[in-house]
Amino acid sequence: MSTQIIQWYPGHIAKAEQQLSKSLEKVDLVVEVRDARIPLATGHPCLHKWIRNKKHLLVINRRDMISQKAFNSWDNWFKENGQEAWWCNAKDGNGTNKIKEAAIKLGNDLNNRRESRGMRKRAVRALILGFPNVGKSALINRLVNKKVVKSARRAGVTKSLQWVRVGQQLDLLDAPGVLPPQLEDQEAAVKLALCDDIGQASYDVESVAIKFLNILNQVKNESDFETSNQILEKRYGISWEESNNNVHLWLENAANYHTSGNTNRMSQRLLDDFRKRLIGTISLELP
Repeated sequence: MSTQIIQWYPGHIAKAEQQLSKSLEKVDLVVEVRDARIPLATGHPCLHKWIRNKKHLLVINRRDMISQKAFNSWDNWFKENGQEAWWCNAKDGNGTNKIKEAAIKLGNDLNNRRESRGMRKRAVRALILGFPNVGKSALINRLVNKKVVKSARRAGVTKSLQWVRVGQQLDLLDAPGVLPPQLEDQEAAVKLALCDDIGQASYDVESVAIKFLNILNQVKNESDFETSNQILEKRYGISWEESNNNVHLWLENAANYHTSGNTNRMSQRLLDDFRKRLIGTISLELP
């Protein structure tokens, strides 16, 4: 791709990484949280360099936003690649108890080693790590069973580090989301924007909506196997055929119909509808 649609600023990221590096020294376990719609794009490229000898628990949030078929495909793919994934929907708590049990079990393994060296047992310390807005804070609130950290479906809500105790066996450290310093993969960056996993100041809404329409043209609605044409026509009353299969023309026609010709507002509506699952369960990545 010749032009960058998504841009962010390394200065902020360098500061967050520095903070993260100090945090990693204090913990035993890294709980990495990803977005089920884009489980590869939300995998941080520096993760393995950071965690080194720490235990690693992979959590994939927003299980409710993909189909059973997509879930099966991804779950099998992770297993085939030697990685166990713990799936959840932090918003309603589905799957979060199993994540707590898995973290405590890893903590027990650590404590057994401590005891064998003549050290006292203690609560396992886990860092919750991931891109902005993948649901880290929502997961912590579910694990604790009350709202202890700020949580919202937008990037940048967590501003500073915060320790939270989960019973006597687990301490969690909530950290701000960390982005890679480089944008080498613009396709992955567009997916992050679509899923609202980066701040809106980083991208142009209309350009991202056009990219979404191109992606939608290539995938099927997983919940009932509708084509993208059926999805869009049912929701917005505008079909590909009416727009000569041209995504720019479709956006213009939809804007004329819904937002008085304002393509920027129509673009925002399209992205919001996808994020709220109003146009079905759509995976932007499949293995």
